[in-house]
Amino acid sequence: MKGILFALMGGAFITLQSVANARISQDIGMWQTATITQLTGFLAALLILLVTKDRSWREFKNVKPLYLLGGAFAALILSSNVVAIQLVGVTLTTSATLIAQLGAAFIIDGKGMFEVPKQDMKLPQFIGIGLMITGVMIMQF
Repeated sequence: MKGILFALMGGAFITLQSVANARISQDIGMWQTATITQLTGFLAALLILLVTKDRSWREFKNVKPLYLLGGAFAALILSSNVVAIQLVGVTLTTSATLIAQLGAAFIIDGKGMFEVPKQDMKLPQFIGIGLMITGVMIMQF
C-alpha cells in the first residue's frame, strides 16, 4: 500500500511539474526552463541528502555508467512534456505519457532489462494496455 501511495504522489507531482514547466517555458523558453528545473531539483535533492545524512552516495563508483544517464533523460522528459502540453493540453499529454511509460515498463519487465527481474506478461496485461490506448483515443475526440 505504501508503494502505491508513493506512486500516486509521484504521478501527481509529475503532472504539476509538467504544467508549471509549460507555463514557465512560455515566458523564458524551453531550455531555460529545463535548466531552472534541473537546478532546483538538484538543490532540493542535495538539501534532502544533507538533512538525512545518508552516506550511501559514497558508493557512487559502483554505479554502472549507463545508469548515470538518468539525469539526462530528465531534460528530454521535460522538453517533451512542455511541447506536448502546449500542443494537446495536460490531459492528453498525461494520458499518452502514462501509456508510453506502461509500454516501456512492459518491455523492460518482459525482457528483464536493466537487471530488473523478468516478469511473465500475459493476456490481462495486454488487455490493460489496449484499454488504456483505447481510452486515450476516445479522449482525443
